Amino acid sequence: MPPVRHRKVLILGYRAVGKTSLAHQFVEGKFVECYEPTVESTYNKMVVVGKDEFQLQLVDTAGQDEYTILPHSFVIGIHGYVLVYSVTSLQSFQVVKTLHNKLYESRGKTRMPVVLVGNKADLALQSREVRTDEGKKLAESWGAIFLESSAKESQVWGTEATRGGSGVPNMLALMSLRPQVTMGIFMKLIEEIDRVDNSYGRSTSCHLM
Repeated sequence: MPPVRHRKVLILGYRAVGKTSLAHQFVEGKFVECYEPTVESTYNKMVVVGKDEFQLQLVDTAGQDEYTILPHSFVIGIHGYVLVYSVTSLQSFQVVKTLHNKLYESRGKTRMPVVLVGNKADLALQSREVRTDEGKKLAESWGAIFLESSAKESQVWGTEATRGGSGVPNMLALMSLRPQVTMGIFMKLIEEIDRVDNSYGRSTSCHLM
């Protein structure tokens, strides 16, 4: 059996967008109703993707804003990111743009595995401020995976995910993951991390030749 592989992932986003709820839904399979500002929490969970087993370390960070200075711990040893905004908050959408730019600069403008999540989609009919196509367009510009979700309902909307402008059909399989839909977010990120790692490996091999 292949050895367990370790992956460290950060959840980033504006305050009160549902980062902690996504983390709890993933780790414990339940929704956290009350909101208490997070300082920083770390969760560990074993995840099987295909034939590989991963020890996923998930860091739920405190809410950031456009003025946040990202510490080195947000870059060093981090394999991938889940950037979360609320579809009911345009400000939170602007903040994830800023966070991505800062991460990109901090990582030396190298490609980084990212899943962009528009959360609180269950509230979209009453108070949506960010359209689905806006989220998809932003993810395309990053070469990232995109989806809308509701940690409360454990469902995913807009599962026509994008990566660099091309559809990823197997993201549609997320619809069958209920009530473990949230786990699909992190499983797709693990796959994206491996894909980016492999592409770097191929690029390096070609360069050495």
